[in-house]
Amino acid sequence: MLTKLEEAKSSWGGRSETIDKWLLERQSLLIKYCELAGIKPADGATLPTANDVNEFCSVLMDYISAGHFEVYEMLVNDDEAGIRLKRAVYPEIAQTTDSALRFNDHYAEALSFEQAKNFDRELADLGNVLEARFALEDKLIQHMHRKTQNNNTVTSA
Repeated sequence: MLTKLEEAKSSWGGRSETIDKWLLERQSLLIKYCELAGIKPADGATLPTANDVNEFCSVLMDYISAGHFEVYEMLVNDDEAGIRLKRAVYPEIAQTTDSALRFNDHYAEALSFEQAKNFDRELADLGNVLEARFALEDKLIQHMHRKTQNNNTVTSA
């Protein structure tokens, strides 16, 4: 996921302040995810702290919200290709949002010993969901840049 983030930053970075900020938020989310995923229980005695999990959930919710409320509509104009892309991608993004919200609802407040039994698996599942989400979001970013390049080509011709 970090490699794909670096590819996205090198492909699209510097072209839009909003996209740059959003990709930095994605990076912060991935760092928090990796930190949380790197905590390994030792004989069941060491669990991620409630603060660690809460911080991750907070960054996760900020990232999800930014996409829905700040970025997506900016990325896909109402041209024919954009409308088709919205119809194809938005329902899949909504599914990833639902998964992230479920994770947040389950773990944001506290991590009990009982919850800890499934935490690693559910965090890994969330990692797969995030990877799928990032790929969908990258399609939206790519559409915006393709449209911007086409408009610049037409304008300069």
